[in-house]
Amino acid sequence: MKKLYYSIGEVSEITDIEPHVLRYWETIFDDLTPRKNKAGNRTYKEDDITLVLKLKELIQEKKYSTAGAKKIIEGKEDEKSAASPEPLSAEVKKDLQEVKLFLQKLKEKL
Repeated sequence: MKKLYYSIGEVSEITDIEPHVLRYWETIFDDLTPRKNKAGNRTYKEDDITLVLKLKELIQEKKYSTAGAKKIIEGKEDEKSAASPEPLSAEVKKDLQEVKLFLQKLKEKL
């Protein structure tokens, strides 16, 4: 059932993000600004939940920093250009070095 407003507890349950993380993200992301009711409780709208889910994808699943996620959310950078390659493992580096040496020796024989 869709509602007009959701509490921080409901948003936490829907998105599987802890309330303290939601409050922290509010301090970083200008677009995440839930209103507060007369009692001072945060009231999130559907758009806020959509943004939280996007932030969860960027930060927790795609492993962006909060600064990188902020650039993407603000439209200053797209996800493709912001993506940095994964660091190579020591095993892969070793294998690449062996291939390089093999190719160098093969080139010398030509």
